[in-house]
Amino acid sequence: MSTQETTRTPAPAIEKIKVKVDGREVEAPRLTPDPISGKLIPTTMIQACAQVSVDVPHYCYHPKLPVAGNCRMCLVEFGTPTLGPDRKPILNADGTPKIARSPRPAIACATPISPGMEIYTNTPAVKQMREGVLEFLLINHPLDCPICDQAGECKLQEYSLDYGQSQSRFVEAKVHKPKAVDLGPRIVLDDERCILCTRCIRFSKEIAGDDALGIVNRGSYNTLTAYPGKVFDNNYTLNTVDICPVGALTSKDFRFKMRVWFLKETRSVCASCATGCNIIIGSREEAVYRYEPRQNDAVNSCWMCDYGRLNYKWIGREDRLRDVIVRGQKSAWAIALNEIAEKLKSAARGSVAIIASARQTNEELWLLAGLKKQAAALSDSVPRTGEADKLLLNADRNPNTNGARLTGICFTEMGTNLPQIANGIASGRIKTLLVFGEDVTKHGISAELLGKLETLVVSDILPNATTKAAHYLLPGCAHAEKRGTFTNAKGRVQRFMKAVEPPGDARPEWEFLHDLVFNVTGRDGFLTIEGLFKEMARDVAAFNGLTWAGLGDLGKSVSL
Repeated sequence: MSTQETTRTPAPAIEKIKVKVDGREVEAPRLTPDPISGKLIPTTMIQACAQVSVDVPHYCYHPKLPVAGNCRMCLVEFGTPTLGPDRKPILNADGTPKIARSPRPAIACATPISPGMEIYTNTPAVKQMREGVLEFLLINHPLDCPICDQAGECKLQEYSLDYGQSQSRFVEAKVHKPKAVDLGPRIVLDDERCILCTRCIRFSKEIAGDDALGIVNRGSYNTLTAYPGKVFDNNYTLNTVDICPVGALTSKDFRFKMRVWFLKETRSVCASCATGCNIIIGSREEAVYRYEPRQNDAVNSCWMCDYGRLNYKWIGREDRLRDVIVRGQKSAWAIALNEIAEKLKSAARGSVAIIASARQTNEELWLLAGLKKQAAALSDSVPRTGEADKLLLNADRNPNTNGARLTGICFTEMGTNLPQIANGIASGRIKTLLVFGEDVTKHGISAELLGKLETLVVSDILPNATTKAAHYLLPGCAHAEKRGTFTNAKGRVQRFMKAVEPPGDARPEWEFLHDLVFNVTGRDGFLTIEGLFKEMARDVAAFNGLTWAGLGDLGKSVSL
């Protein structure tokens, strides 16, 4: 590497211009990145209003989609400085620019701002325009809010209350359109509710790369549909349910399951692959009902794949492991952990092996790495792969592969030590095996080999061939049932929160691993997940300087 200093060209300064929104001055960038291409395009009125937290109602506009400008709900009035013959602003007596009010309104989503512009979002004329737009939207809209899945998070409901009229003047018969249309394997369409915002069309074409939706017919008979001969079926179809401002597109999985105002919302992270999409878990009475994407522009923007979104039903399975089992008999945590600790303390160095799942949290993997160091154990994690796509789904189906590497469970490629562990068991050198979250009988360590062990400690969530062979069975938790952190494919450490309680005697793995590590090594120093994260961040070089609170809702990136 050359020692000569290289001169970096500083990034060009972002040009800002001053505008006023309802009398409040705001400095907004003249150009902002296009959500699709990334190219710089003029900043619009609605973006300037958002900077000062002024809500401009809208349906078709979405900050992550191309502008369509077809709903007209975002109409505002505006004015620009009056220019003299010299093309300079004419000033009032007090020195302020003289503003010429435009005789026509503008749609805020598509109209660029200009220096000195004044935007008026709350004038009598604007209110009248919003009432008119809503009146037209409701002409043929069915009044079926009591049975609509979107009730409670419907923009048509909200804006009708905030900006609409209390009574309808429409007395003619409504136009009827197709209802309960099977649009695809995961989506049901009610065309009568559709307000033709085209968000779903633009998302499918521009984001998902599946140009499968379009509008047919004319006027009041405009209808959303899939193209002839095509089924709306890609790995991102359920995002159209999220961005539909009304109840036109609904999820077959969530349809008629639960009213949204009953749901408790918990910030979490998807555990279905290494991307680590930020999500909201919707739950009620200790049952998970849905996953929804949570915006994080550094990870998943506003989207998530259908594969990850629907991968939650196993959490509530009836055959969940609920009891601590010692040698085939139901037991208690204290008894099991004390016995396991005594066996680990008396085990000869090198006679212990650990197989830890990369679906465990950073904190749990670090605690297992502590046991590995104490017993000079051989350790590994099981690789889990699948087909990736070009958007969010990662080929690595483990959510915490990098966490396993950074904490020291596996330093090279995952799975390379599994044959050595199998050979060690077969030769009698490895006498004690700890398995967390994996069915090792599917990865080269047969039930016959497991039968040769003196001690097999297994922690898992669902029963399998490995749990059946365990001398000590410790029921663990799904990530929705505990707190912790994952490190995603790009090295972003993200925390997730507890949404529901685990069943029976199941406990978060970090809790009982803390007790086990304390019994074996005497190492303590924390009672909470925050304290555990602090200890781990102090010990693991990649996590140095991180704090639980500092991760926030969006996480922090570390060097891999």
